[in-house]
Amino acid sequence: MQQESQHEPLWTKSFISITVCSFLLFLNLQMLLSSFPAYVQNDLHAGNVAVSLVTSVFALTAIAARFMTAALMRRMSKDYLLLAGLLLAAVTTLLYPSAHAVSSLLVMRIGYGVGFGMASTILPTLVSQLIPPRRMGEGIGYFGLSTSLAMSVGPMVGMNLMSGFGFGTLASVGTAVVLLVLPILLISGIVRMRRDGRYVKNAAAKVSADGGSKTGFNHKLWMPALLNVLLSITYSGLLSFIVLFGEFAGLKQVGLFFLFNAITIVIIRPISGRLFDRKGPAAVLIPAGLSVAISMLLLSYTHSMSMLIIAALLYGLGFGAIQPTLQAWMLRTSSKDQYGAANSMFYNSTDFGVAIGALLLGAIATMTDYASMYRYSAGVMLLFVVLFLVIYAGSKTTMLRNNQTSV
Repeated sequence: MQQESQHEPLWTKSFISITVCSFLLFLNLQMLLSSFPAYVQNDLHAGNVAVSLVTSVFALTAIAARFMTAALMRRMSKDYLLLAGLLLAAVTTLLYPSAHAVSSLLVMRIGYGVGFGMASTILPTLVSQLIPPRRMGEGIGYFGLSTSLAMSVGPMVGMNLMSGFGFGTLASVGTAVVLLVLPILLISGIVRMRRDGRYVKNAAAKVSADGGSKTGFNHKLWMPALLNVLLSITYSGLLSFIVLFGEFAGLKQVGLFFLFNAITIVIIRPISGRLFDRKGPAAVLIPAGLSVAISMLLLSYTHSMSMLIIAALLYGLGFGAIQPTLQAWMLRTSSKDQYGAANSMFYNSTDFGVAIGALLLGAIATMTDYASMYRYSAGVMLLFVVLFLVIYAGSKTTMLRNNQTSV
């Protein structure tokens, strides 16, 4: 049975198409997210509070939209929800430059949060139905490249477009990027395939321990979601403050961090996915968590490009291994009916970590400096490792007691 599952097709046309669509959606997000602080301060002449609101309002709206979408997917067509979300994200992106006040920009950010939240819930739910259950870690590892690559190259692309051509051009390019998702979905036939029932032919409903499928909330999602929040806090520190840290440390090309980070993400994603499938989460999360902690510590002492590159490579190894493992872990512990809720929980925990990370690390940087802030980020990842070890040891003890009781 194990051997047959390994030969079930993974690289289908639908899998590839949805992965590309996810990359474009998150590229749109990351391109503009990194440039909003400069736009709000320079063009709208707003202060730090307004900059925080622009990010926080989007994150909170996206979180609410994902919960809403997870519930609506049980009652409405995923096609209409996905298309509505993509169109809303595209329209609000196009309208960003027309905002002449922070209040109108916040309204657009709310609209974008709803659209992005809907689309970013449905796409991973669709792809998780295509992945053979025993190859979930491997499949999510490859699919997760779309998110990680967008998070790595998006800020660099956005900053270059912003500095070279202005925010209006950046918004237009971002709109084109998200609109490109529509023809890919239509040409690949994903909608048609799901309507005639062939789309989900490879989907296998996961069965709970008592033999029945669960449709309620899965409380086993809380722990990997919490770990994802901790990881996302460190990413928030990079996204929000890496440019300012570059000025602090005298690094002119600090944006190269994202480029070298992307290199190791591409390498480690498929490897970590297969390792999770064979050995479970501990074999991935412990060394990967330590890799991120070392990266943050090294970054805090960086004053040369060589040290920056090494820190970026280490961060990519850890981040690229942890994210797909946590998502696959959440899907493995869920039934097919819970895939939407599991994916919603995963991406919500990412957004929540980014939102609170910007506030907490920003406060630390204000009280100390950017180098100390990244040392605190290293501490967050040490907490990640310790927390997982406590959870893992507890689960092993519980399993041992249950086995002894059954004997």
